[in-house]
Amino acid sequence: MTRPAAAAGGEPGPYDAVVLTGGRASRLGGASKPELEVGGLAMAARVLAAVGDADRRIVVGAAVSDTEVDLVAREEPRGGGPVAAIAAGLVGVRASAVAVLAADLPFLDAMTVLDLRAALALKPAAAAALLVDTDGRDQRLCAVWRTEALRVALAAVGGPAGVPVSALVATAGTMVRRTGRPATRGGPPPWFDCDTPEDLAAARSWAGLGRSGGK
Repeated sequence: MTRPAAAAGGEPGPYDAVVLTGGRASRLGGASKPELEVGGLAMAARVLAAVGDADRRIVVGAAVSDTEVDLVAREEPRGGGPVAAIAAGLVGVRASAVAVLAADLPFLDAMTVLDLRAALALKPAAAAALLVDTDGRDQRLCAVWRTEALRVALAAVGGPAGVPVSALVATAGTMVRRTGRPATRGGPPPWFDCDTPEDLAAARSWAGLGRSGGK
């Protein structure tokens, strides 16, 4: 695939992507959240489209319908949480940088991922570049890591099951924080995730469907 042009000031190289599709959405009726559709596509498929230029795309958790990826892995133990899922996905990573993404970010786009990659390229001492929302909150599952730094951080936190992502980030050392583009004209920002029925309804409305139930 054709890679988008590099953002000003950064020269990001090749990268892989790990998309986390595991877990059940208790606040969404226990549905498989990544398979819920926004704008006619499963949320996980939309996230995978944002990393369509990755050398390898790795899904950890449930496979994504009608979407080709390079590897589908499972965390150990099942239900072990996002850090365990990151560790499982990292096994398939070959590039020196890796995007680590939640699968419930229906408005993530390629330019946001590219901006994180470019920001990391500018800071050789940094372990990762994290997206930050306009309230200053880290979006820890919307990040681009140096692969070796991520391996070191995972080793430092020990057995990954049940470890919070915040602990992984805290262990890693220097992080680059990039504020994402704010929503314009009442539209969705790239960090918007869908945790509740209200979130899902808003996402579908933004995407032009205006429906709140079912797939």
